[in-house]
Amino acid sequence: MPVKLLFIGDVVGKPGRQALSAELHRLVDRYRVDLVIANGENAAGGFGITEETAKDLFLCGIHLITTGNHVWDKKEAASFISREEKLLRPANYPEGTPGHGSAVVRTAGGLKVAVLNLEGRIFMNNLDCPFRIADREIKRLKEETSIILVDFHAEATSEKAALGCYLDGRVTALVGTHTHVQTADERILPGGMAYVTDVGMCGAFDSVIGVRKEEAIERFLTQMPTKFEVAKKNIRLNAVAIAVDEISGKALSIERISVSCGN
Repeated sequence: MPVKLLFIGDVVGKPGRQALSAELHRLVDRYRVDLVIANGENAAGGFGITEETAKDLFLCGIHLITTGNHVWDKKEAASFISREEKLLRPANYPEGTPGHGSAVVRTAGGLKVAVLNLEGRIFMNNLDCPFRIADREIKRLKEETSIILVDFHAEATSEKAALGCYLDGRVTALVGTHTHVQTADERILPGGMAYVTDVGMCGAFDSVIGVRKEEAIERFLTQMPTKFEVAKKNIRLNAVAIAVDEISGKALSIERISVSCGN
């Protein structure tokens, strides 16, 4: 039987966490999922993550949490991420940054799965090169397992596509996060790697990428700083389900998921 991975798009605030609580177990049963990963960098009030919100995600059934450029938005994140090995920050942050950029976790059946978290540089922070850091991390992770999933938290479609082509044949899957907009380009690349430019988000879709649309529009109209609040209507859960050959580590299929979780 193939290994089944479920990756949840950016969880945005309390609505996103509530959607996970309501729907995740049904998805796990439907797709016979062995391991669940979610990007949780917006889980606390729409910006950042706290120990409490991370624990909420784990209680919902998430096995490992990835993040991105908002990982440090809550002050307590730095100390918590140093203690919690199943909460990742991008591996291409400079040496000495708290936390870990990758982890190896086991499924209930004992199979090892590696997860690597990277952040893009186009329109983002000036971090170390994600391509070169990927080379280093993948070489190390392959010593433990052939199954490696990469969360590439990046703004530019071109950067995501380029890293996907670069890593094809070397990792199981590259899933894009950060834009909160699910893309319809999921596919298996020639080398056997599952790819999607962006998984989307788990949050309110009557919004501008998860925040109240009135506040987002006001900022665009006035160019003045505006406090964003998490939107609460039309909750959806975006994810991808990936089937993997446990011997080769190659992806067999990738399916895009978008589930309505109520108004």
